[in-house]
Amino acid sequence: MRNPKIVFVGAGSVVFTQGLLADLLAYPELRSINLVLHDIDPERLEVAEAVALRIAEAQGARPRVSSTLERRAALEGADFVINMIQVGGHASTVTDFEIPARYGLRQTIADTIGVGGVFRALRTFPVLDALAEDIAAVCPDALLLNYTNPMAMNVWYLSSRVRNVVGLCHSVHWTMRGLAELVGVPYEEVTYQAAGVNHQAWVLRFERQGENLYDRLDARVDADPELRRRVRVEMYRRLGHYPTETSEHSAEYVPWLLRHGGEIDRLRIPVGEYLRVSEENVREYERTRDAVRHGAELEIAGTDEYAPQIIHSMVTGAPRVVYGNVVNDGLISNLPAGCVVEVPCVVDGTGVRPTRAGALPPQCAALNRAYVSVGELTVRAAREGRPEHVRHAVMVDPNASATLSLDDIWRMCDELTLAHGELLPEALRVTLAT
Repeated sequence: MRNPKIVFVGAGSVVFTQGLLADLLAYPELRSINLVLHDIDPERLEVAEAVALRIAEAQGARPRVSSTLERRAALEGADFVINMIQVGGHASTVTDFEIPARYGLRQTIADTIGVGGVFRALRTFPVLDALAEDIAAVCPDALLLNYTNPMAMNVWYLSSRVRNVVGLCHSVHWTMRGLAELVGVPYEEVTYQAAGVNHQAWVLRFERQGENLYDRLDARVDADPELRRRVRVEMYRRLGHYPTETSEHSAEYVPWLLRHGGEIDRLRIPVGEYLRVSEENVREYERTRDAVRHGAELEIAGTDEYAPQIIHSMVTGAPRVVYGNVVNDGLISNLPAGCVVEVPCVVDGTGVRPTRAGALPPQCAALNRAYVSVGELTVRAAREGRPEHVRHAVMVDPNASATLSLDDIWRMCDELTLAHGELLPEALRVTLAT
């Protein structure tokens, strides 16, 4: 595959676009790619194209760069499609936090499960329908690389519509880098295996040359009281396997923490954290826009994301292992068939091949099954046009069910339904509380 066509959908996420491009163009074999940027926001798209050209020049690359507001035109003949849309933007994120907060429900990130994850998925599904239709029409053999959250729900929803789709997240990679640093071992010398679901996978093996590095981690945790004030360390101590997502994320996937003010203080849980992140993302975009307009220097830094690695391997045949979110076709034996799991994948010139992880430790699988149930009901709500399943999804969510009464869950879902309005699938725009 020479000079592949790569399409960024949601390229107006300028900072993320910037990092992916720096990674892509760092490979000599990819410096002449055909890059097409698509977004529905003209200003953001203009900034993204300017940034792409600046990065290419700085890295001595000569890609063919174009941009368009028309998604199907962008996708025509694509080899790779990278999806990074955020439907509703910052305003919808604020809604996902503020309405539940009025009911006493605390959230930290609200993009994976929980009521925030459910409604983020429901806003995204109609756009995924349109994207899948366009891919089927003009690039049916393209590999769709999804970065949009909620990862597991979105890939699950797409799996019945798109022939080739893999969800990508950096959580395993950066967790392992952090653990290597924590135990004082160079990352390049660590071997590991993780598996589970996105944002709640588990480090099953953590070694260096046959040494079990969990022993070193135990010693560090025992010696440092401040380490024990992290949610993921607390989960590791109780469950025996380290979770592959940050404490901020992990806190809202379980029933034991956010309902208790004392636990929030003890484990330093930053309630409402993603509101601050989202606001900073807007400011960072504005800084990049202003820098482009005034000819100021841009910071260009790679991100070690998986999408450029996958594209490089498929173009060159160079084998490597990445972590992907894929349909569970016997990959994890004690999680439901058909759900989306995160496992190691081998990539080379033939494509992306998930590997089998077998059975997770039972306590880890039990937590994952609660997570999977929220996703299953959300996907079913949209596929089957059943608004009651939206409420069922929130009813079985660990954090919401530990905090709210059934009446409050249904009333809260009604409020969110009215607030998000036409962004939701048409069949789900109804209120059900009595």
